Amino acid sequence: MAGYSQSLERLMAELGKLPGIGPRSAERVAFHLLKAADEEAFALAEAIRDLKTKIRPCRSCFNIAEGELCEICADPRRDRSVICAVEQPKDLLALEATGAYRGLYHVLMGHVAPLEDTAPEDLTIAALVARVKAGGVKEVILGTNPDVAGDATALHVGRALAGTRVKVTRLARGLPAGGQIEYATKSILTDAISQRREL
Repeated sequence: MAGYSQSLERLMAELGKLPGIGPRSAERVAFHLLKAADEEAFALAEAIRDLKTKIRPCRSCFNIAEGELCEICADPRRDRSVICAVEQPKDLLALEATGAYRGLYHVLMGHVAPLEDTAPEDLTIAALVARVKAGGVKEVILGTNPDVAGDATALHVGRALAGTRVKVTRLARGLPAGGQIEYATKSILTDAISQRREL
């Protein structure tokens, strides 16, 4: 019985590994790319290659960057006395979209989740503490998600910062419990930033 060529099968298998892409979607995308102009298909391949070769974590805050520093850390207009610690780069982007925050960020690269084998040591908490100890920081805002994992992460970060004499606050609960920052509206995030409270 005839089947797809080896190259097509391989492409569909790789596409099927992407989140939200099942076998039928992988098949549709593969055939779209097969019919597409060479320039279109190669542009996608080049974009994927650039993603994996040019993007790295910012050496200061661990946000996505194409140079040593991300655009936010490199911006001299940002308030360097305040750092907002978030779980993922997408949370940073959601907070940035509000325009309500002009400080710096620190991306923890996850949250504390024992069932997922993610311990506090797996996060960038030590790097955050080092940034605070280097001086100039007056406040750290804990911008973790308002769920069990986010609360546990905030607790660990708060404890790690306890000896630094920096003011530690948490985003106000304008964010719904159990929700995700990336899905919150701009007005909810603006309220959460402006109404943050001390931990």
